[in-house]
Amino acid sequence: MDRASGERRLAGEPGPEAGLAEDLELVSRSRELEDVSFGAIANPAEEARIQWATPDGLEIVGRGVAVRFTASGADRIDHVRRRAARTFAALDHDGPPVARPRAFGGVSFHDGHEATPPWTGFDAASFVVPRLLVTRSDDSTWLTTVAQDDGTAVDRLEHWVRRLAELPPMRPSGTGPGVVATRRTTSSAAWTAQVETALDRIADGRLTKVVLAQALEVDLEEPIDVPATLERLRRQYPNCYRFLVNNEVGGTFFGTPPERLVSKRGPRVETEALAGSVPRGETPEEDEEYVDRMLDDEKFQREHGLVVDSIRDQLEPLARDLDVEEQTIRRLATIQHLQTPIAATLADDHHVLELVDALHPTPAVGGVPPTAAWETIRQTETFDRGWYAAPVGWFDADGDGEFAVGIRSGLATGETVTLFAGNGIVADSDPADEWDEVQLKFRPILDELR
Repeated sequence: MDRASGERRLAGEPGPEAGLAEDLELVSRSRELEDVSFGAIANPAEEARIQWATPDGLEIVGRGVAVRFTASGADRIDHVRRRAARTFAALDHDGPPVARPRAFGGVSFHDGHEATPPWTGFDAASFVVPRLLVTRSDDSTWLTTVAQDDGTAVDRLEHWVRRLAELPPMRPSGTGPGVVATRRTTSSAAWTAQVETALDRIADGRLTKVVLAQALEVDLEEPIDVPATLERLRRQYPNCYRFLVNNEVGGTFFGTPPERLVSKRGPRVETEALAGSVPRGETPEEDEEYVDRMLDDEKFQREHGLVVDSIRDQLEPLARDLDVEEQTIRRLATIQHLQTPIAATLADDHHVLELVDALHPTPAVGGVPPTAAWETIRQTETFDRGWYAAPVGWFDADGDGEFAVGIRSGLATGETVTLFAGNGIVADSDPADEWDEVQLKFRPILDELR
C-alpha cells in the first residue's frame, strides 16, 4: 500500500472546524501517459477511492488521501469551502491545468445527517484531494501525485509511472454479480399512505410539491465490482455522469445520474431543470407517444415548471445575466425526461460551493417550499437518504468545479447494494402511477447487477 509519512486524515477535532488544514502545504507533480487502465487505480484497496466522469468526456480516477475536508451542520458547505481555500492557497502544482489537484466528494441530503450504518464513512460533508490522480480528457491522459513535499511527490510519480506501464491499457468489465433477492424498504401500502399524506399537505396549502423516495436492498451472488459496473453503465448511458466515492471505511456510493446540479468555469455557470419522466417505447413512434403525453399533461408541466422557477430564483441574486433555454427531451436507455437547460454569468467571484449551497436541494429532489418539503420527507420516508439525491462532484483551487445530483445511485457494502429512487408528488399525483415511475428509475443499476 502506497503510504507516505507525514500525511494525515484531517478530521476528528472537536467542533464544526473538524478537518482544519490551516498549515498544510501540498505539492503536486504531473506526467503525461499513454492510455492506461483506470481499473488499476480504482481497484479495491485499503485507501479512499474516487471516480468521476462527465457526459462531455472528462474522466478522473483517484486513490489515497492527501488531505480531507469534513464538516457537519447547516453551515457544512461553507466550512469546507473556507478550509479548502487555505489549503489550495499553499498548493504548488507543476503540470497542465487539466491535471490539477481537485477536491472530490459530496454532502448529505439532510444537514443533520450522521455517518451511521449503512452510511458509515459518509460525513455530512466530506471531500478529499487524492494522493494519486489519473485524468483523461479528449486529447491526453495525465498522472498526478500529491504530497507534502517535492521528494515524496516525485518518488510517487515515478513509482506509479512504472506500475501503470506494466498493466494492460484496458480492463474487462465482466458481467453483473447476479441478484439473489430484493427487499423494499417501503411497501406498496406504505407508499400509498406516504403519497396521501403529501397530497393532504398540498391540499391544505403547506406544500406545492414534494419528492418522496424509496430504497431497494439487493442481495448479490458475489461482491460487486463497482468500477466494472460503472464501465458497463457507461456503455448503456454514455450521456450521463458516473461517480464512485469510497472513504476507506464503510461502503461505496456510486451512480450514473443524468442531472447536472451546477458547473462553474470562471464566471460562466450551467445548470438544468430535469423533472417529469416517462418510459422509453419499443419503437420511435411509441417514444413520441410518451413524449407527447408529457408535453400535454398539466401535472408534468407544473412539476417541471416548479423546478425551473426555483433554480431561476436561486441564481438571479448571484448572476449578471441568466438564460432559461427552451424545454427539450432528455432520452436515456430506459426513460425520458423533460429538460430545461439554464445558464448564467456571475456578477461577482463566487465559489462553486456557494452555488451548490444555493441550489441544493432543487425541487427535482426536494420540494416546494423547501422547509415544508424537508419536514415531510423526514416524517414519511422509511430509510436514511444519506448522500442520495445530494450534490456529488469536485472543486479546485480557483473555485471552479462541477456537481451532479446523486440520483440513479446505489450504496454497495459487501454482497449487498442498496438502490435509491424517488418521484415528485404534486396536486393530482396518483400513488399507483408514482409507484410505477419509481420502479422504472431503479432499472439502470438493477439491470447491470443481474
